[in-house]
Order: sequence, then structure tokens, then C-alpha cells
Amino acid sequence: MLNHYSSKLVEEAVGELSKLPGIGKRTAMRLALHLLKQDAAYSERLGNSIIQMRENILFCKKCHNISDHEICEICNNPKRDVQLICVVEDIRDVIAIENTGQFLGLYHVLGGLISPMDGISPSNLTIEQLKNRIETENIKEIILALSATVEGDTTNFYIYRQLKEKAVKISTIARGVAIGDEIEFADEITLGRSIVARLPYETGL
Repeated sequence: MLNHYSSKLVEEAVGELSKLPGIGKRTAMRLALHLLKQDAAYSERLGNSIIQMRENILFCKKCHNISDHEICEICNNPKRDVQLICVVEDIRDVIAIENTGQFLGLYHVLGGLISPMDGISPSNLTIEQLKNRIETENIKEIILALSATVEGDTTNFYIYRQLKEKAVKISTIARGVAIGDEIEFADEITLGRSIVARLPYETGL
């Protein structure tokens, strides 16, 4: 383990970097030493970009995706199918599906999945906002694109029960995504085909 540092400044930097997901102490040390080798302007740009992101990032008022503006570029794109909404767990799933190039509708980011063990209930997610969108935006179809996990299936079923009486088609992505897999880790071809070959949700009940 790397426990001894000749500089308190390096030690503090390594400590903060190691708090990032997937970054251990050794990787954090390599990153800190890499930054030390760069010119000061590089570190300043990196630091400023992180500060600007943290202070100025917004969440789209319609779909809750990250955005530089009140309404994100996807929701504002006139070429998107505004009657089709893909429901996802978080922003990483939007990026994963966009990378497939197979989906041209809009999104709705829940902000998590129902998980009583983790203290996450429907009220902690943007499900009510989804219901409001269906009532006000003339939505024709909802695609449930949640991870094939217990939490994902629980959330799918809850949303289905909330929406089944409304005049909207409810689909789910085809199980090209293996049981237990998370959306963001599915390869682009498999994920794209799962979106295109989506199925009516009730057929999977």
C-alpha cells in the first residue's frame, strides 16, 4: 500500500482522486504524478472545467437529463419523435442508448431504481413527472429500458401499474440484454437491437 508521502499536498490530492469510482490509491498516485509533469495551464484547465461543470450543469426540465440549458438538446431536437419516450435509470443509460444510433425518440431519466433495501421508494424517483408528461405531451408509447435486475424489474412493474389505464402503449426492450446486466455495460449492437425489437410489456408478465 502507498501510505507514505514526502508531500502533504500530494497526499491530499491522492486522497481526493482515490474517492472517484474505480480509482484506488495506486491509480490516484499515478494520476497525481501525471498532473505534476504537465504544465500548470493543463491543471488549471482541468480544475476549471470540473468547477464549471459542478456549478453550472443543469437538469432538463422535461426529461431530467444533464444539460447546459433548461431544456436539453435531445428534447429540443425537432428531428426526434416527440410521441415516443424511453424510460431509463440514469444519465449513463441515455449515453449508452444514444451511442447505438437506433433510438430517435425522447427520454425520461428516473434518477434511480426502486430499492426498499437501499431506502429508494417511488417518491424518490421522477415517476410522477413521467405521468404528467404522458398527460400533457400526447405521448403514444413508453419504452421501459431498465436494467434486467430485481430492482429494474420491480421498477418496470410499478411504472406499468401506474400507466396501464392510460392511453399509451407500454413496451420493454427485448431481452438481448442478459438477465442481471446493466444497460450502460451492454454492447452497442445488442442494446440497439433490443430497442428496435422491443416488446409489449405485458407479454413478459
